[in-house]
Amino acid sequence: MSPAEETTASPTGLRARKKQRRYEAISETAIALFLEKGFEKVSVAEVAAAAEISKPTLFRYFASKEDLVLHRFADHEDEAARTVADRPAGLTALDALHHHFLDGLERHDPVTGLNDAEGVLAFHRLLYGTPSLVARLYGYQDRSEQALATALLDAHGGNPLEARLAAAQIVAVHRILAEETWRRVSAGEPVDEVGRAAVTAANRAFDQLRTGLTRYA
Repeated sequence: MSPAEETTASPTGLRARKKQRRYEAISETAIALFLEKGFEKVSVAEVAAAAEISKPTLFRYFASKEDLVLHRFADHEDEAARTVADRPAGLTALDALHHHFLDGLERHDPVTGLNDAEGVLAFHRLLYGTPSLVARLYGYQDRSEQALATALLDAHGGNPLEARLAAAQIVAVHRILAEETWRRVSAGEPVDEVGRAAVTAANRAFDQLRTGLTRYA
């Protein structure tokens, strides 16, 4: 943002950006401590001290210790729903989600699991190696399903139960593909090789979503 834009920006917008920066700073401080010492060995009070805020202030930003880590997923919670809502005219919801996932693999987006940067691998080890974080992650996935179900209803109609069942299957496909890709990358397999396999797996998974579970019918 230019100085002129900064000057003319509304106070509300400036406050929102300042609050977002504070969210991110506190979260990154916490994650650095968790990676260094382990999630269970770091107290909320220690995080607050490192972030130079009080414990009550920290809880005004984050409802739980787990949310300090999962803040990184906040932007992804309604990503599938936004992909459907913002898709180009003439593109089905499922095709839009398929293309979006493949684009993420091409970018080596950490959320796809296809990223071997040490910081990303360490974060995923922290996440998947901490039971309370895994449990909390399911709450994010549930909200992602609900948002996607609403977007699917808006896009293609149907009934709420049908849309929720479809959303659950789509979110599960995203999660399982990402976890399998991360598992292979974290085991030391070459990213290029894993990436090719991930694209093939994604194509097969979305084909299965398109045709239904006929194999098991």
